Amino acid sequence: MVENNTIPFNGTPEQHEKLMAAIEKYKGTKGALIPVLHEAQEIYGYLPIEVQKTIAEGINVPLSEIYGVVTFYTQFVTQPKGEYRFAVCLGTACYVKGAGAIIDRIKERIGVEVGTCSADGKCSLDATRCIGACGLAPVLTVNDDVYGKLTLDDVDAILDKYLK
Repeated sequence: MVENNTIPFNGTPEQHEKLMAAIEKYKGTKGALIPVLHEAQEIYGYLPIEVQKTIAEGINVPLSEIYGVVTFYTQFVTQPKGEYRFAVCLGTACYVKGAGAIIDRIKERIGVEVGTCSADGKCSLDATRCIGACGLAPVLTVNDDVYGKLTLDDVDAILDKYLK
């Protein structure tokens, strides 16, 4: 298991208490793993190995099985996300219209690689599959905001909006 996390896990006692309540709620229930993982991700924002170990012990499922599920399903994430979650669509339409250059510009400006979060927790960057906005290609999302038909100059202005 390779973790390239730039932020150390720092769960709170309150989060741990909520996780234990979620585990208790599903304990002994067939198919408990997915619901527990969803609740745990709601609590922590991601599923670090420390949380996966707690779940494994709590519902008596091997850690290897939990890790396999977490890394198989795209709705689960093992890396923390930043306050500003930058995501560039790399679907076909976006890619042929310059999404590669856009993601490179963002990496350069915010100083993180795809799939990681800055050490201060401010910014994370992801490459996504098609988000269904092909007519707006290339597309960038920042949290719930969608920006389309981007140029590199647009990217700089968008980043300035969030980073200042």
